[in-house]
Amino acid sequence: MGNEDAGSSPAIVFGDERPPPLPPRPSQAIEGGHVVTPVERPQLQSKPTTAVSSMNIQTLSFPDGSRGTFSTNNGNVSTGADQIDVMPEQSTRSRGLSTGGSDLDEAMSVMSFAPTLRPPGDLESLLVGDMGKRSPAWALLHAQSSAVQPFETVKSSKMAVLTNFEHEFDDIPDVSENWNDEDRLQMWKSKLKHFMILSSAGKPIYSRHGDLGLINSSMGVVQTIISFYEGAKNPLYGFTAGDTRFVIATQGPLYFVAVSRLGESDSQMRAQLDALYMQILSTLTLPTLNNIFANRPSTDLRKPLQGTEMLLSSLADSFTKGSPSSLLGALECLRLRKSQRHSINNAFLKARSEKLLYGLIVAGGRLVSVIRPRRHSLHPSDLQLIFNMLFESGGIRSGGGENWVPLCLPAFNNRGYLYMYVSFLDGQAENETTPQTSTDNDEEIAIILISTDKESFFALQQMRDDVVTELKRKKLLEIIKAAAQKGRPTIDEIAPGAYISHFLFKSKANVQFCMPSLHPAFNDMVQRRRLMSLYHGLHATVHTKHSHLKVLNCVSEESTSLAWVTPIFELYCVAGPNAPQAAIAQAANKIIQWAKREEERLFIIGGGVF
Repeated sequence: MGNEDAGSSPAIVFGDERPPPLPPRPSQAIEGGHVVTPVERPQLQSKPTTAVSSMNIQTLSFPDGSRGTFSTNNGNVSTGADQIDVMPEQSTRSRGLSTGGSDLDEAMSVMSFAPTLRPPGDLESLLVGDMGKRSPAWALLHAQSSAVQPFETVKSSKMAVLTNFEHEFDDIPDVSENWNDEDRLQMWKSKLKHFMILSSAGKPIYSRHGDLGLINSSMGVVQTIISFYEGAKNPLYGFTAGDTRFVIATQGPLYFVAVSRLGESDSQMRAQLDALYMQILSTLTLPTLNNIFANRPSTDLRKPLQGTEMLLSSLADSFTKGSPSSLLGALECLRLRKSQRHSINNAFLKARSEKLLYGLIVAGGRLVSVIRPRRHSLHPSDLQLIFNMLFESGGIRSGGGENWVPLCLPAFNNRGYLYMYVSFLDGQAENETTPQTSTDNDEEIAIILISTDKESFFALQQMRDDVVTELKRKKLLEIIKAAAQKGRPTIDEIAPGAYISHFLFKSKANVQFCMPSLHPAFNDMVQRRRLMSLYHGLHATVHTKHSHLKVLNCVSEESTSLAWVTPIFELYCVAGPNAPQAAIAQAANKIIQWAKREEERLFIIGGGVF
């Protein structure tokens, strides 16, 4: 029985032996329903060694997207308990600790979790140093990141398509032992951009890549698709297959097709197809073209257009490489002083022949001077056809000397021919006996005289001699040559210290544009195409139908860009991916001020009028 109750019995007695009494229990204080046992601890001999100050730690977001922390110090720094206020109630509730002096010391230690009224002070004690001061390494890194050029860092999937762009213009070889039809077809499919022209009867007329035998079946498929939609009274303007965009333009009996993987908009590609149509009209005129197909719809147009394939290909290649002139629908002029251009115009007008309709001086595809009738002016699209013929295709230039070319300017009059006298100058200012040296296309100078009279060759030839004599006498030919050799100004000359890497500025009133040099950032063909693809995207966005955008900021992993459109001008800027938007806006204002200040040097305002 005694063993059953042993667990509950206070003591077990065996005979007269009793255990010694237990020592007395220490006194226990009851506080807040909890038993608190005081802990004896030796008094610390010194105050805490951690310096704590009342400081606020704040976070700053930088314009490039990075963040940094810094402190705002009120200037009062002290140590130990003088700067720490402990809330005893919260401390005991959260930790179960007593509120004695030893607990206060523990609360002030670095590893303490006891809450304080100023937690930023503890944070500062851990992060020793003045966090408001930017280290030299940080400043250098930030400056370098802002100076990164476009397309230098991340390569997006959109730009990966340009990896083999330098081979875009390689000719597709003929069938041989090393190249069968399958290999040639694969090479044709690898091209990023195609232009095809065919008749409504399905007859192939022109293709930029590959001979007509290679792509005859493809043209047949395209003609079938177009005819199907036309039969349904629902014309087909374009469609997408994978990452490839097809755009179709119908001009009378001709079908024009553009196939692109370069990300251009439909309106931009359609403008390029219109330019190809204008190139055909410049050879045939509209009445001749209509008469050919009115009598025989299945006519093979390759024979009437024989010899112009080089003009079509050079024009198509300029679109593939990226042409600011065709994108903006404007011309670029050679930068000259106002007084110098005025003297050139006067020399032109002084030697004017009665047979003259238009007179042009062009240096490397940039307009130097123009004289025209008071009520007539040349459309930019007509001038682009002339410049393509002279400076891109090389057909006329290879002939050297003088050229007499019948030409239709469709925007001026698509029903008849004008006659163009072309003479290339060697740029030598002293005398014509100096042997000509090979010059770059950007430095070639040409005099272009246009007349409605097909018998005016000798009259225009005499005018050319008089103009050259006057230009040499006043040393104006030297000035033109020097300006052409100098090239476009650099971005540092236009806006020193700006984050901008490149820009396009269009004056709407003058239908002309200017831009800085492409060197050195965009000298490579691939880099230039990337730049033009970016400009195409900006232009397409701000000119989308029903779009009311005036200012567009675009930020990507590869670049930062800005488009600014007003009734007076259009500005497109490109900078690196880390460039601050505020800095880009400031640089854009500098460019606009520069263009306004240099307007009469950058643009031809009116020209010479007779």
